[in-house]
Amino acid sequence: MKHNNIEKIKLDCQKTVLELYKKANAGHIGASLSCLDILVYLFFIRMTNEDKFILSKGHAAAALYAVLAKAGIIPMEYLDTFYKDGTLLAAHPPCCNGLKGILFGTGSLGHGLSLATGLAFSTRFSKKKYNVYCVISDGDLNEGSTWEAVMFAAQHKLNNLTVIVDNNSLQGFGYTKDILDMKPIVDKFKSFNFDVLSAKNGNSLNELDKAFKKLDSNPIQKPHCIVAKTVKGCGVSFMENRMEWHYLPMSDQQYETACVEIKNLGSP
Repeated sequence: MKHNNIEKIKLDCQKTVLELYKKANAGHIGASLSCLDILVYLFFIRMTNEDKFILSKGHAAAALYAVLAKAGIIPMEYLDTFYKDGTLLAAHPPCCNGLKGILFGTGSLGHGLSLATGLAFSTRFSKKKYNVYCVISDGDLNEGSTWEAVMFAAQHKLNNLTVIVDNNSLQGFGYTKDILDMKPIVDKFKSFNFDVLSAKNGNSLNELDKAFKKLDSNPIQKPHCIVAKTVKGCGVSFMENRMEWHYLPMSDQQYETACVEIKNLGSP
């Protein structure tokens, strides 16, 4: 990978996510921690300045804000306004506020991939050259609009589109297999004529790097998908694979424990 300090960047962003949610006394911590590695990889390793990004699972906004600030795309001082009245950094990524790095307001699941597909398709007419990356949740897969976008992308061979599924197996009301079982996700995307790979540990920057390099080694005229197996609440033991951390805020003691556990993950 290109960035020698990537693990340190990831650790700093994890700490920021915890701090943002604690100060706001808000939830969606588990969803932010499950996709944070993917966002760090995309913004610090994968994407160019011209590439476009959409976070369809907008409830993980704090992860996006932490990464954008760390990358210098938004001012670091903006983070102090998270969740406050009049903020640009709302609970879900905002629309129409002109924040660099955030093209659309998202969070109503099933819309992000349609927006990303439209962006990727627009290059046929604008003659601009960029790639579009869209992080969706396994909950997004419950929505018919997601599969309409998948069909459109495959029909038009949008090989400048990459979908990353944050497959943490939990959504707002329980396990995805109990709400609406989408398995086998990889086979479904393949059947829709996507170029698909799995990242068996989507919370590993090295595993994500391997998956993306495999995609690069097969320059096929198809849209791409990486199904990343992640852990909701990754890095904090009492949050991992627990549905309630889709919603709960942290107590003071829980916050202290979470910070210690994240710090220990970064210890040599």
